[in-house]
Amino acid sequence: MAAAIEVEQLHKAYGTFEAVRGISFRVSTGESVALLGPNGAGKSTTVEVLEGYRRPTSGAVSVLGADPMTAGTQLRRRIGIVLQEAGFPPELTAAELVTTWRRYFTDPMETAEVLDAVGLTARRDVRAKSLSGGEHRRLDLALALVGRPELLFLDEPTTGFDPSARRVAWDLIDGLVGQGMTLLLTTHYLDEAQRLADRILIINEGRIVADGTPDEIGGRGRAPGTVTFSLPDGMAASELPVLPADAAVDVVDRGIRITSTDLVRVSHAITGWALARGLDLNGFRVARPSLEDVYLSIIGEVTPA
Repeated sequence: MAAAIEVEQLHKAYGTFEAVRGISFRVSTGESVALLGPNGAGKSTTVEVLEGYRRPTSGAVSVLGADPMTAGTQLRRRIGIVLQEAGFPPELTAAELVTTWRRYFTDPMETAEVLDAVGLTARRDVRAKSLSGGEHRRLDLALALVGRPELLFLDEPTTGFDPSARRVAWDLIDGLVGQGMTLLLTTHYLDEAQRLADRILIINEGRIVADGTPDEIGGRGRAPGTVTFSLPDGMAASELPVLPADAAVDVVDRGIRITSTDLVRVSHAITGWALARGLDLNGFRVARPSLEDVYLSIIGEVTPA
C-alpha cells in the first residue's frame, strides 16, 4: 500500500539538545497510527516537522508524496491539523470561523454538518472569545475536518473534552478513517489510542522504543495475565485443581490470584472445578495486561541516554 507518511532517520536538535534522535517509520494510506510517550519524548516535535512547522536537522520526511517544508498550499489543502494550542479571531463566531475555513478547500463539509459533528450546533453563534476551553478544542477539530482531509494530524485532540464529547469525537474520527482517511495521533489517553489506532509507536528520549498493534505491542498478546476470585468459605488454596505448569498462585486473605500465560486452560480448570463442586466464585475475573500496563513497562525499561 502507498505511504501517506515516510520518515527516515529524522533528527531534530535545538542547540545541544536533541529532541528527536534518528527515528524512522512509515504510515500507509488509510492507516491510523498513534504516537505515545511521556512529555518531552519528541512526539510533538516529530508531528510539527511532518506538518511543515519545523525544519529537520537531518533526515528525510515525505507527507502525501511531498516535502512539507516546500509543498505549500497544494499540500495544505489535503491535510487537516489539530495543534496542541491554537488561537482564533476572538470576535468571530464558531459558524463564521468554519465558513471562512471552508473557502480554502475545493470540496468542504457544510458548516452546519461539521458543527453538528463536533457538538457545537448550539454554540454556533457564540464568539470564539466566549467559548470554553473544551469548546475551543471542538472548534479546532471542526476546522481540521471541514476540508475532508486525506491525512489528519491530531495533537492531543480531546484535551478538555468531557467523556461524552470524547466518545462523539472518537466516533467521528473513526468513521472518517473507515472511509479511507489517514490519521496520525498523539495522545496521553491510552483508551483513545486503543480506540482509534491500528498501530502504536511509543517514543521515549527521542527514539522509537516500541511499534505494534494495540493488542500486541510490547508482547502484550503473549504476556502473562491473571485469573482472580474469592476463595469460598471453608476451602483452602491447597484444594485448587491441577493448573498449567507456569501458573503461579498468590493468596491474599481469601482472594486468589493466578498468573499464567495460558489463561484459557487456567479458566477452564478453575470453572470446571467450581461447577463440579457447586461453588460460587465471587469476583471471578480474567484479565490480560492492559495497554497502560505495557506502556508503563516499556517506558520504565528505557534508560536515559
